Amino acid sequence: MSGTETYKPAFDEPPGTNLAGIPIKGLQLPSPYVSYGRPYQESCTKHIRETFHASKVYIIASGSLARNTDKLDRLIDAIGNSNVVGVRKGMTPHTPWSEILAITADCRAANVDCVVTLGAGSLTDGAKLVVLCLANDISKPEQLARYSVESPDIPSDVKQPSVPLITIPTSLSGGEYFSLAGGTDDSTHHKQGFLHSGMGSKLIILDPELCSTTPEYHWLSTGIRSVDHCVEALCCLTATPASDDRAEKGLRLLVPSLLRCKADATDVEARHRCQMAVNYAMYNVRAGIPMGGSHAIGHQLGPLGVPHGITSCIMCPAVMKYNIKHGSSDGEIVRRQEKVKSVLWSEPEVARTLEAAGLSPEAADLGDVLDAIIRALGLPRTLGELQVSKDLIPALSKRALDDFWAPTNPVPLLEAEQVQEILEAVA
Repeated sequence: MSGTETYKPAFDEPPGTNLAGIPIKGLQLPSPYVSYGRPYQESCTKHIRETFHASKVYIIASGSLARNTDKLDRLIDAIGNSNVVGVRKGMTPHTPWSEILAITADCRAANVDCVVTLGAGSLTDGAKLVVLCLANDISKPEQLARYSVESPDIPSDVKQPSVPLITIPTSLSGGEYFSLAGGTDDSTHHKQGFLHSGMGSKLIILDPELCSTTPEYHWLSTGIRSVDHCVEALCCLTATPASDDRAEKGLRLLVPSLLRCKADATDVEARHRCQMAVNYAMYNVRAGIPMGGSHAIGHQLGPLGVPHGITSCIMCPAVMKYNIKHGSSDGEIVRRQEKVKSVLWSEPEVARTLEAAGLSPEAADLGDVLDAIIRALGLPRTLGELQVSKDLIPALSKRALDDFWAPTNPVPLLEAEQVQEILEAVA
């Protein structure tokens, strides 16, 4: 085996009392471990054998990764054909319950003792739910519905997943660090959250070379999702010194490294730094630091087919502009935006990008700075670029008010007209 592995808990503190708007009193949500420094297939094989003592492995792989690369084949070869008892290639976005239950049935029939995901996004959420279904003998949609956070009839004896989940992400959105999972009821097309003790990944394996096959648009836009986590955490009026420190570290790692990835897709060190930054970005979400309007409004764009990373590209600069316009009388809002701005300007690679866009530290606000960074990465900045009609803005504006992070925006979003103003600025 090559390389020196780092293997440690992703988080060294317990989660906050509230996870993305869901109270977690009484839940046990241990930190996943994170491994990096070795090729993904070597690390995965080692931990299947030595950490989890497993021999019947089910792999859920990205469809595009399975079709267009040899990465899945390498993983199967390393684990050993006789130890891989099932493979699923691809999962529909937003994780339909029917697919979760079909995979669960395959795993149950094969008496699986470890589940591995290779890829990101819906695969990760789906696998979190598969191991929950295995532990609780769930095989029908009406059974799964009872375990949703929206259920009025959650069983009193929810069993913790016992089949370990290993996730090997290929994007920067960070869902593998989160216990919460989302899945969509096929009959209603309504996406629901699931959060119970023991849920989530047990081991996250990071390999920057694996991620060199991730399409540039997806890599960079999911990176902006993590930038959004850091920016909204730094701008949060109930942030703590510890959360500020983590968000600043994440931002300093992430933004210069994304610009380096854009300039040179083969820059493995920049990809590694991006992956390290995601851990910092997710730390604050897990710790219960409230996000703001960018996340609240972005959640409404997802059902329209806009990926989470792209919602952050569009909404984060717009929300910062709105907050400074309507919160300029609040010294703390101003101070926090100035801090984020100064962090970004102090990074030489970022400063060069901002100067090339014609900005100066004195004249540009945080919204301008974020806009220039996102444009330099070649990512969209308006709803129009995504064919989201202006006619949808009134309904989107009303729905955003129901999001748990609308009222925690530094300028609380309590009226549809406020959201409308933000959306019209990026129409």
